[in-house]
Amino acid sequence: MGALEGKVAVITGAGRGIGRGMALLFAQEGAKVIVNDPGVHPDGTGTDAGPADQVVAEIRAAGGEAFANHDTVADAAAAERMIQTALDAFGQLDILVNNAGILRDRMIFNLSEEDWDAVIAVHLKGHFNCTKPASIIMRQQRHGRIINMSSTSGIIGNAGQANYGAAKSGIAGFTRVVAKDLGRYGVTCNAIAPGAATRLTATVPDSARQLRARAGITGAASNRPPSAAMQLREPEYVAPMAAYLATDDAWNVNGQIFHVAGGSVGLAWHPTPMRTIWKPDMWTLDELCEIVPGQLMAGTSNPAPPPPDLEVPGRPVQAEA
Repeated sequence: MGALEGKVAVITGAGRGIGRGMALLFAQEGAKVIVNDPGVHPDGTGTDAGPADQVVAEIRAAGGEAFANHDTVADAAAAERMIQTALDAFGQLDILVNNAGILRDRMIFNLSEEDWDAVIAVHLKGHFNCTKPASIIMRQQRHGRIINMSSTSGIIGNAGQANYGAAKSGIAGFTRVVAKDLGRYGVTCNAIAPGAATRLTATVPDSARQLRARAGITGAASNRPPSAAMQLREPEYVAPMAAYLATDDAWNVNGQIFHVAGGSVGLAWHPTPMRTIWKPDMWTLDELCEIVPGQLMAGTSNPAPPPPDLEVPGRPVQAEA
């Protein structure tokens, strides 16, 4: 018997990539799956029922149970219909995986309001739209698993992803709050920050990759030989950790964020003060100018320092050799 036998799961964005890998594994472990995917392009445009329908066909061909849903998570009414699909098809809801996402990379000075709104709507609002109706059911039944998808783009930061990073950082905070809201009812909420080669990562421009490399922002598998990194970063490698978080065995894992890339699974340390300066009265500006650089910021680095030939007010002038 599979670890998810008798469970019903809704997985958004499950027609391709990471979502598809989770849908297939969840079904293999005995879960009945609602495969949600409107079949959009990486930037969120267009629709295609094919990807979700194909995953459902694969699950059924292997002896599992699944239904397709083609609604967008960006619309609250559509998200409610998606959750209702699970109840109509299988009579219950035990697991929600918020995986749907799009990507519209632009440097902040080129980022349009439309690109900002579209990415926030699918990622951050999409998590809320699906979690709200699911949480009502799970609270009433006193059990449930919610698994969100954050990203290193939101936790660490990637150049050219202000919209995506803001959404993914918001999802990390959303996860911690939902975990506190629902934990007392036997419901857990955790997040995964995945690293995998998908359609979305393939759309990242080479110029953005070069900027990230110069800033020292690389994937979790970057310390391995290139061949091993590529082998271990297929999207299917994210699925097992998601499946674990959906099991009964993970009943006491709540409000956590996990970095999952290839064979690497890491537990993120929640942001806490790294170092503190204190005085019994209000700080003066002169005091802060004196103490912040040498004490509070000791050992830290600028993630994107200006080039040496750029005249920067306040930067010490280096003597010529």
